[in-house]
Amino acid sequence: MEKFINHIQLGYLGLLPFLGCVAWPLMFGSNSINLEFFTFYSIAILAFMAGNLWHAGMQSYSDAIKAVLPVIPVPFLSFLPVEWALAWLGASFWLVLIFEKATVQWQTYHRDYQKMRFVLTSVVFVCHILTIGMSLYPK
Repeated sequence: MEKFINHIQLGYLGLLPFLGCVAWPLMFGSNSINLEFFTFYSIAILAFMAGNLWHAGMQSYSDAIKAVLPVIPVPFLSFLPVEWALAWLGASFWLVLIFEKATVQWQTYHRDYQKMRFVLTSVVFVCHILTIGMSLYPK
């Protein structure tokens, strides 16, 4: 368990900006800077999480595809309405978790880490839904 303590603490700390971006419009009103920050932070964390699936030289071709599949469409999201981009990003967090659970390494992870990944993915997904809602109905 000791080797996962830092991962769990950092995982929950990484959730704070998502929660802050949901709370900000509720307290101070909606603005484009908050929406952009949420989107860019989401992209950065998604890329980090998908990158954790990458085990160069130790994976099959299909596992390598799974590692990059969630982030390949990211540059094209700029051509879509922000709500669609956020929907893709929110769903991609689930996709990364599903891919991670299918790896051999997942079985070696402590159950507290596995639980944390599910909780974080759920909360991040809800944050995406709330942000979509606030962007559709800003007032």
